[in-house]
Amino acid sequence: MSDNEQTPHHEPHQQARPEPQTGRQRLLAGLWPPRVTRAQLIVAVLLFVLGLGLAIQVRSTSDNSALRGARQEDLVRILDELDDRTQRLEDEKARLEDQRTELVNSSDQAEEARKQTLEKERQLGILAGTVAAQGPGITLTIDDGTGAVESDMLLDAIQELRAAGAEAIQVNGVRVVADTYFSGEAGDIEVDGRRIKGPYRFKVIGKPQDLEPALNIPGGVVQTLEKEQATATVTRSEKIVVDALRPAERPDYARSSSR
Repeated sequence: MSDNEQTPHHEPHQQARPEPQTGRQRLLAGLWPPRVTRAQLIVAVLLFVLGLGLAIQVRSTSDNSALRGARQEDLVRILDELDDRTQRLEDEKARLEDQRTELVNSSDQAEEARKQTLEKERQLGILAGTVAAQGPGITLTIDDGTGAVESDMLLDAIQELRAAGAEAIQVNGVRVVADTYFSGEAGDIEVDGRRIKGPYRFKVIGKPQDLEPALNIPGGVVQTLEKEQATATVTRSEKIVVDALRPAERPDYARSSSR
């Protein structure tokens, strides 16, 4: 081999240099694939189980709701009950507002109620004979000269006067009330157990124009007494005072039924 010939030889292989990475590529390379430690894995599993349990509980509670499972007719009934309750409350509100308005408009409400109560008590007292009374009326005087007037004749006079509208009556100082009775024979007459003597004087409060004609009707009290030789005189007056009183008695058995 001549000196001019050169032995062929290979030049060493040059390795390619990696291209430089951008910041985004380095970030992705650090995040993926993820490097999960054992502790992180356990925490993730626990959180998953906890979330699943909460979801199941919420769903169970919702499914057990009375309204969710109610039938359509039950829902309609519940709505009707709510409407009724609302209406009752509205009515009660209106009633209370009316009462408040009445109290505001009448500052003397309590005084007026007291006056009405006293007036009612006075009226009942007159009927029961526990209070005195005065007003227009008549005086009936029966003079029994022969002693022929019987107790039933005096009772007939009371009945005629009551029918004619008498509001208060007394006979010889005895107050006549609803349960008054006459007893005894002629010349020995008793009113509610109290003996009275003639002349018999009736003091009667009522409308004179009605009371006097009731006694003078044909065949009535005056004519009946005259047949027995008794004299009956009726006198009108604008002021008759009935001041004989009866004690207020409490009934043994009867009680007020008002609540």
